[in-house]
Amino acid sequence: MEKHYRSIFRLWQRSGKTICAFVLMFVASSVAFAQQRTIKGTVTDETNLPLPGVVVTVKSTGKATSTTANGIYQVVVSGPDDVIKFTFLGSLPKEVTVGDKKVVNVTMVTDTKQLKDVVVIGYGTASRKDVTGAITSVKADEFNQGVLTTPAELLQGKVAGLNITKSGDPNKPPATVLRGPSTLRDGAAIQPFYVIDGVPGASIDLLAPADIESIDVLKDASSTAIYGSRAANGVIIVTTRRAKAGQTRLTYSAYGAVENVSKNIDVLTGDELRKYLTDNGVPKLSTADDDGSNTNWQKLAERTGYSQNHNLSYGGAGTNSEYGASVNYMKNNGILKNTSLERTIYKGYINQRFFNDRLKLGITLTNSVTKNNDIFQAQVLPGILFYLPTVGPFNADGTYKENYTRTGSGPLNPLSLINNNFIKTENNKTLINGFASVDILNGLKFTVSASTQKEQNNVNTYSTSQSGIYVNAGGVAVRSAYTNTSNVLEAYFNYDRVFGKHSLKLLGGYSYQQDRNNDGFGVQTQGFSNDALTYNFLALSNPTQLSQIIFNPNYISTLRQISFYARAQYQFSDKYLLQGSIREDGSSAFGVNHRHGYFPAASAGWKITNEDFMKSVPVISDLKLRAGYGVSGNSLGFDAFTAQLIYGVPPGGGKFLSNGNIVNPIGPVRNPNPDLKWESTATTNIGLDFGILNNRITGSVDYYIKKTSDLITTLQVSTTQYFYQYLTANVGKMKNTGIEVVINAIPVKSQAFTWRTSLNVSHNKNVVESLSQGNLALPYIQTAQLGGKGQSGNFSQIIQPGYALGTFDLWHYMGKNANGVSTFQKADGSVVATQPLTTDQFIKYDAQPKLIYGWSNSFFYKGFDLNFLVRGVYGNKILNGTLASLNNPADAKLQNIPRFTLGESFKDINAYLVSDRFLESGSYLRLDNATLGYTIKPHIQAIKSLRFYASGNNIFIITKYRGVDPEVNIGGLTPGIDNRDFYPKTRTFSLGMTASF
Repeated sequence: MEKHYRSIFRLWQRSGKTICAFVLMFVASSVAFAQQRTIKGTVTDETNLPLPGVVVTVKSTGKATSTTANGIYQVVVSGPDDVIKFTFLGSLPKEVTVGDKKVVNVTMVTDTKQLKDVVVIGYGTASRKDVTGAITSVKADEFNQGVLTTPAELLQGKVAGLNITKSGDPNKPPATVLRGPSTLRDGAAIQPFYVIDGVPGASIDLLAPADIESIDVLKDASSTAIYGSRAANGVIIVTTRRAKAGQTRLTYSAYGAVENVSKNIDVLTGDELRKYLTDNGVPKLSTADDDGSNTNWQKLAERTGYSQNHNLSYGGAGTNSEYGASVNYMKNNGILKNTSLERTIYKGYINQRFFNDRLKLGITLTNSVTKNNDIFQAQVLPGILFYLPTVGPFNADGTYKENYTRTGSGPLNPLSLINNNFIKTENNKTLINGFASVDILNGLKFTVSASTQKEQNNVNTYSTSQSGIYVNAGGVAVRSAYTNTSNVLEAYFNYDRVFGKHSLKLLGGYSYQQDRNNDGFGVQTQGFSNDALTYNFLALSNPTQLSQIIFNPNYISTLRQISFYARAQYQFSDKYLLQGSIREDGSSAFGVNHRHGYFPAASAGWKITNEDFMKSVPVISDLKLRAGYGVSGNSLGFDAFTAQLIYGVPPGGGKFLSNGNIVNPIGPVRNPNPDLKWESTATTNIGLDFGILNNRITGSVDYYIKKTSDLITTLQVSTTQYFYQYLTANVGKMKNTGIEVVINAIPVKSQAFTWRTSLNVSHNKNVVESLSQGNLALPYIQTAQLGGKGQSGNFSQIIQPGYALGTFDLWHYMGKNANGVSTFQKADGSVVATQPLTTDQFIKYDAQPKLIYGWSNSFFYKGFDLNFLVRGVYGNKILNGTLASLNNPADAKLQNIPRFTLGESFKDINAYLVSDRFLESGSYLRLDNATLGYTIKPHIQAIKSLRFYASGNNIFIITKYRGVDPEVNIGGLTPGIDNRDFYPKTRTFSLGMTASF
């Protein structure tokens, strides 16, 4: 029995301990449960709209959730001291201690610094503070406003060293030159290389300005070398808008604008010209040249231009997907009759994530349809200036009045030229881009992207039976249809890891691109019984000779490029930065001996502000020193046959009879050059980024040396050594040195009013160092053959070692003699009052500006915003060939003259000669844009914001230039020339709105 009691006691003892432990656990858990509670709330943005997709984390447990579509969340906290953290992409993170609250509502504030701190580099992104190259990033809220025909105009005046020259012609893209000229070629060869959403070489015409999120301009070779042989002129990377996580957006923007000519050439009226001729003893004009009219041909050819733009975009992003679509319509009626641009752009994309975001797939489809209406500008633009104002446009029967026996510079009726000759172009571009990205291991990612861009270009030209260009031809029609296709494959690995104080980013990739161009045909024919069908049925033509049927001599060209590239970025202790890259390009465009090229780059950075000794200098909030060197190339503008022997119809070769058949002659039209290689540009760049007063003042200073070697040009060679008289070869070197300064400041910042200002100034000096290579040598190259009375063989510019590209080589004007006749200095120092020889020309000045600057300001007061941009150039010269040709008093009976000529002697038979008398200052200061806007943010869920604005472009200009406008093209082979081909500059006023839902 005693043992039994002892067993019961021991069992009770053990059970009691268990029960006590259970009781203690119950009490503790009850206390903990009593402290735990559920917190609910709503997260909104600054406009008081619910914000879905916000990550809500309880810091004590690490458990997280996301807000619903209505911005609602619910979490469990462990006590009053627990902290809830709210994070959302593009917003400042926020932490809240719960205390005794049961409901915690939060407003997320946009992190403008975070949004502006990301820079897109080749095949990736980087933080602004980690960039070691010369890169300028422009965000959407900094873009220019107004009537824009291409996205490049968004950057005008915003980027130091980038000069964008815009024409008044809606069908002419702006000329874009970065850090001075570095080639002896024109066209595509001078333009930067575009990368759109990671697609290299994509057409900028596929983009609507309203769909662009940011544009990053890579300026030095340490940044651009990763794009190899196409990056010597700089790289412009465009990133389009995407929906943010957890959000849906619907945006509509539109504007309507009116454009007028900002300035006309002041030529004489009919009465003024009659008086001028009478005062100088000229016999009365014939009735064919004087019917008593006072015709202003400039006004007759011009009109008020109306433009409109509409953009509708929709996007959303859920837990595992992003999607969006947009449509843009733009119509710009030029201020010359029968000129216009109409473009419609459609875009759609979808991105999807799988396997906990380890696999990402996406596809984007973009299509643009551009319709251009144009006139024969080469005849119309001189005609509206030179044609006699003493005659009217029409005969009594309504036909156009012409006098085909009249000579001079404007012999054809300008209004007839406009209405009886037209060019209609339709360009259809489609870009399909897909990608797949896989996170293989922690920090290791593989991305493959493929794109195909197809361009269909249809050009239709017709000159009616009344055309003065083709007299008695019965109408002339030209039709051409060409397809260009570009296929690109990119595959690359990214490896990003942080090891303590060390950060390492590696990139390695492969690129394949094939471009097939000019796949189509073109034909010209004439002799139509009437003009009713114009170019729409060529079979109705009746050419009387085989020579009247002309086929376009374009070759179908297939060009391939295969590349391998790698880059390494290293950072230590957030102070010291190193970057190195190399790319190998193989291209079929060049000679068999130089198909491959290597483009290395290296750069370094030092974040001085992160050093301990800078802690005692709190006024300096950012200071970083950068230095880099790299080599990039220029292969733009070449086809697959550039370096090959080509047979075709030799210039001037007519048909001949062979075995009873009329056939085309065939002969060499291009020489082979197995040693032809791409132009290479080596750039050294040293830069300093700084921030003062907690970054209220920021900026950068860059100094660069850009040396281009293996310059490509076409030179005349001996036909005893070569098949053909011209050879495309590498024959020279060119150098650009410059400095760029950018200063950004926020002079005033208060709760109600903010003023932001930004100034950029750049100086570039260009010099041609050599025009020889191997056994090929040129003492100089003459360019700018302007023509004109008795000057058809004269050149006005010269390319010569020791001088800048665009150097003027002209006769030196010595004033008037006693008879009022212009005199000129000869090479031997003597002065003559007759037309000198070409050997008497002098080298003087050049077209390169010494300074390019832009100053933008933004003011914000409550819902109002005011922005304006002042920009200009200083120190360049423009050859006013238009004024020289008009200044012809002796021929005033054949063509009109400007008011300027009234101060000339009628006896001056040399007044029109192109000399340094017409070399004028091209400096100008222009108030390029001013925009006043007002934004409404209704506190209703359906509408996020409404913004209304009024904008003006080209509001005023300060300049001494006597032509239409000093903003002439300063890129290409003949910069700084104004020669009877200036499409009038416009002044624009627009009203617009943007609505976000």
